[in-house]
Amino acid sequence: MIDSHTHLDFCDPPNAELVDEALAAGVTKILTVGTDAASSRDALAAAAEFAAVFAAVGHHPNNATGFSGADRAELRELASDPLCHAVGETGFDQYREGAPLEDQRLAFEAQIEIAGELGKPLIIHTRDADDLSIDTLRERAEGVRVILHCFTMPTRLEECLAEGWWISFAGNVTYPKAAELAEAAALVPDDRLLVETDAPYLTPQLRRRERNRPANVVHTAEFVAAKRGVDYASFDQMVERNAAELFGW
Repeated sequence: MIDSHTHLDFCDPPNAELVDEALAAGVTKILTVGTDAASSRDALAAAAEFAAVFAAVGHHPNNATGFSGADRAELRELASDPLCHAVGETGFDQYREGAPLEDQRLAFEAQIEIAGELGKPLIIHTRDADDLSIDTLRERAEGVRVILHCFTMPTRLEECLAEGWWISFAGNVTYPKAAELAEAAALVPDDRLLVETDAPYLTPQLRRRERNRPANVVHTAEFVAAKRGVDYASFDQMVERNAAELFGW
């Protein structure tokens, strides 16, 4: 199994403990995702240290205040590193009082361009901004491989699939109140599906009292496999294949 989206630098235990625990649980590869320049450098450092870890570099919408040309240039340089396998996470977030919307837009559009220039997939964060995120991707991300991380738009699933985007489910798909999301997980085509932890957030139901860790992706994967009516081994192979094709690892 793979974890297509985590934040090792936000988790409490040392990286070595997190990686060893994940490997013992059957997780073969982990994509750790940057949310600003500093955490993106941390992601690249983790990828350099651990064979099972790969990096994504990005500027989260809540960290986009004052996003500038210098920020774009720095991010472009980080994304050019061979250890970087994706750009983001980026997008729009209108849930929290984070960065001004125009700054989020500047950061988002810059990262779409960088992903296109470098031929790397683009990881999308969207919260209370479905129309903004979808419209921006339609207008600007043609030809870019798009991953809708921590997918939360079950009523927009068909639209997203029609665009050819990848759909990644986190631990919240396992929550009892997330029935619509669980049904969406059963409908995604085999070749467009990923699973993730978004650790240390969104711990799956079986471990919900704890902070999330990459090893817990197996619980989300087991849940999604059951919803799809397939055995875990087959689901594991499918997700591993999708991630290898998408991230080139």
